[in-house]
Amino acid sequence: MSKSPIYQSRFIKFNCCVLVPTYNNAGSLASVLQDLLVYTENIVVVNDGSTDDTRDILTGFSDLEILHFKENRGKGVALNRGFEFAQELGYEYAITIDSDGQHYPDDLDIFLTELESRQSGDQELLLVGDRNMGRDGIPGKSSTGNKFSNFWFLVVTGTQLSDTQSGYRLYPLNVVNNIRFYTRKFEFEIEIIVKSAWRNVEVKNIPIKVFYEKNRVTHFRPFWDITRITLLYMWFVLVSFFYIHPRNKYQDFKKKGFKRFWKEDIVKSREPAHKKAAAIALGVFIGISPFWGLHTLLVFSLGAIFRLNKVIAFLFSNISIPPLIPFIIYGSYQMGSLISGNGLDWKLSMENFDSSAEIFQSLGLYILGSFVLAGLLALVLWVVFYFLFSYSEQKHVVKS
Repeated sequence: MSKSPIYQSRFIKFNCCVLVPTYNNAGSLASVLQDLLVYTENIVVVNDGSTDDTRDILTGFSDLEILHFKENRGKGVALNRGFEFAQELGYEYAITIDSDGQHYPDDLDIFLTELESRQSGDQELLLVGDRNMGRDGIPGKSSTGNKFSNFWFLVVTGTQLSDTQSGYRLYPLNVVNNIRFYTRKFEFEIEIIVKSAWRNVEVKNIPIKVFYEKNRVTHFRPFWDITRITLLYMWFVLVSFFYIHPRNKYQDFKKKGFKRFWKEDIVKSREPAHKKAAAIALGVFIGISPFWGLHTLLVFSLGAIFRLNKVIAFLFSNISIPPLIPFIIYGSYQMGSLISGNGLDWKLSMENFDSSAEIFQSLGLYILGSFVLAGLLALVLWVVFYFLFSYSEQKHVVKS
């Protein structure tokens, strides 16, 4: 009587499988599959048009569910089709693992443990393995690219991850198979976590081990793949700032009503006074600064980085509304003139700018002055609102 794989009962309980996309990894594929079979028989393999001995190797694993592509179509296509195939087989979750041998099959336990800890009614879950990219042995290019991706993932979703590019993941199939995807290669793994987060899926990291061989076969092309990832994030920034974030806030407003929305999303009574005041200061600083056309992008980006209330910051960044713009420009120029040692120019008018040199010089004074004015006003408002919020919180505590 053959012994059942170690985690087979747990995989059956959650209707979960392991999905292995592979392309020209004949040197490591057999050992990866043999190691996986120690833990589960629920394995789906997608051969992405390999031209090496992959097909011959897979004939030795005829008990597994295997898809063969006639030609290479990209990791994104292989994963997407693999998710569909896995759901057709009756699975609800799929744990993806690379076939190059860098992942440890015993880490499957960590993914299953996360599933076991979920309670009824919890939001759906998507797990991404955290490879601890700062440790020794991780290629420098991988670490740099990962930091870039982590930053922009935070900007477009508001969720902080320490590893957004690991291929060792757990996906909820009922979610990902109902999303329309447009990417075909490595950038697919960015598209899928961003769009899942936008659908209120909890995207989180869990710690995993990783093994990097010096001669590891990789099909990641640094220039072209990073370029595609960069372009994808540029599109996501536009979509998130002009559709996703406003849509989410509007839905919250409809669900909560004005009073509750104002308290939880604008005032955010649970936040400490210094953070609420900092959000106001950030908004005012960005609104006065000379980054015309970039205010919305900056306020949401910096709000996400510093974990400040982005709604408050955005509202106060609108200090640069058309009726106030002339006063901001005038005040910025005067501040620049004062700092440069020229004193205040009480006779300032457009007639003074009678040459391109003077206009260029005045532009420099305006830019210098706008940053100083923005900083000073932001500091003053932080102090004022800090004490206002602190007083309000103390009053609330006394009433309680």
